[in-house]
Parts: sequence; C-alpha cells; structure tokens
Amino acid sequence: MPVLTQLAGRLADVDRRVTAAAERAGRARAEVTVVAVSKRFDADAVRSALQAGQTDFGESRAQELRRKAAQVGDGVRWHFVGRLQRNKVPELVGLVSLVHSVDRIELAEALAARARAGRASTGAPAQRVLVQVNAGEDPRKGGCSVGDAGALVSRVRELDGLVCEGLMTVPPMGTDPRPVFARLRALRDELRARFPEVAALSMGMTDDFEVAIEEGATIVRVGEAIFGPRPA
Repeated sequence: MPVLTQLAGRLADVDRRVTAAAERAGRARAEVTVVAVSKRFDADAVRSALQAGQTDFGESRAQELRRKAAQVGDGVRWHFVGRLQRNKVPELVGLVSLVHSVDRIELAEALAARARAGRASTGAPAQRVLVQVNAGEDPRKGGCSVGDAGALVSRVRELDGLVCEGLMTVPPMGTDPRPVFARLRALRDELRARFPEVAALSMGMTDDFEVAIEEGATIVRVGEAIFGPRPA
C-alpha cells in the first residue's frame, strides 16, 4: 500500500478517535489540535502527512527539527516537544510555532532574549511557549513541580519576547494517566483564574490521547498512531 494512503488512513483513524473522545467529554472536535510527532521519521514521511492534510508536527531534538524544516519547506507548523537545553535555543526561536517544554526560568530567559533579538532584526513575533509540569511526580520526566508551576508561569509571563499559553505534562509510564491529566487540568483552571491566556493543555500521546482529551487536553502529541512503528 502506498505510504500516502497508509498515512491518510491513520490520520483519519486518529481524527475519528479524537472526535469520539471529545464527544464523550461534551467538547467540540475543533477544541483539540493533533500534533504529529515525527521524531526519527524522515522528511518524506512529513511531506506525505502534510499532503494528507496534517499541518502541525512535533520534534524533540533541535537539530532534527531544523533539518526537516529545511527539507520540507513551507506549510508546516513546527512544535518542539522535548527537553530543551539553552544552547539549542538559537536553533528554534523563530522557526517553531510553540515550545512545549519550558521547565525553568533560565530556559525561559534564554528563549525571551533570542525572541527579542529576532524582533529587533526581523520584526519576528513573540515566541509562544507552554510551561512543562511534572504532574505525575516522576523523577525520570522533565518539568517543574505542581507546587512551583504558578511561580514559574508568573515569571515567564513577565518576560518580554514570550507568550505563555498554557501547560504541558508527560505522565509516568506504566501507570494510569488519568489522575495526572486531571491534576494538570485543575492546575490550569486555577492559574487561568489569574492569567486568562494560560488556557492550553498539551497532554496525551499515542497510548493515552483519548483519556487526555476526556480530561481536557487541547493539544495531543501523537506519533506512532500516525506514522506507524518508529524506526530504531
């Protein structure tokens, strides 16, 4: 079966599942953005998914994202969804639509400084970001603690060059993700009362995106359900 046909079928299946999960939660399908995580898949796979109607793509390595962006060209909204080191910030600001993984003020400051420099030289817009929260208290995962999230969001919002649009989390593997997603939603609701623009919830991947949508996700990060088994 041609790759494009396979991808179109998988995208249609994911869309059906997203729609059904949203309906179960009394939500509209339009409230949920699917980010196709193309990590370790080549640029041809991204082009095929783009041709099949997918627009938002996510990567977790800065160099891989830059390489694919150059190969694929226009028409893609890139998301950075992995852990980000400050020395990789110059590779991403101005290229990615949304950085999902701001977990410390030093990283936010580096992003803001780069965004201000871009604005001064090219008139580039502010960099959109999410604050990553370790809502499952997993020491193997990135993210600030739930208790520190409010202070971090408040400080990120104050940085000229950034727009903080919401929160992101990755639940621990091998556990029920629903309580983690519910905890992030409750935290978002609490913060939104003070900061109305902090509305997005990036949570849920191939194995649990339906649960995430039922718990309020506005962005789900789906890889293998769209692209198939990930190359080694």
